[in-house]
Amino acid sequence: MTFFVAFSYLKEKCLNNVVWVVEQFWGIFLRRDSLLGVIVTDRDLTLINAMKTVFLESTNLLCRFHIDKNVKAKCKTMASQKNAWDCVMEAEGSLVDCPSQQNFNECLMKFEIACSPWPMFVDYVKQTWLIPHKEIFVKAWMNKVMHLGNTTINRYENCKFCCC
Repeated sequence: MTFFVAFSYLKEKCLNNVVWVVEQFWGIFLRRDSLLGVIVTDRDLTLINAMKTVFLESTNLLCRFHIDKNVKAKCKTMASQKNAWDCVMEAEGSLVDCPSQQNFNECLMKFEIACSPWPMFVDYVKQTWLIPHKEIFVKAWMNKVMHLGNTTINRYENCKFCCC
């Protein structure tokens, strides 16, 4: 069961401000000697960098719900036919759920073939998600850390991170 313990409003979203908020959260709500093994966030790069600064020993994972939501939105604009959209999303889902690093290139090739009519979509998925972030949301890499099934922060849409 999860619940919220803090909210923060920032005048300016810069790394120093976000680090300060995270440190305040750490100091008030968690024991000083407790360790956070995994932190799940959306793709807010400032927040990700703040977590790396404050929680040096933790692993940051990306919220798969938000990735899926972004990919679906992009796919809808490019693959307008329902049957094509379903095929593309199935290929993307298989890629994200790839069970091992050894199979990843094969899954990627299947995704590229299934989505070949929409090369801009393939480029979007690769450039926005896979190349910079595959190690923190693709199952083959994600399952290297104990996340207890926490792969999303969507229990409340505006939540920015989840710790386990």
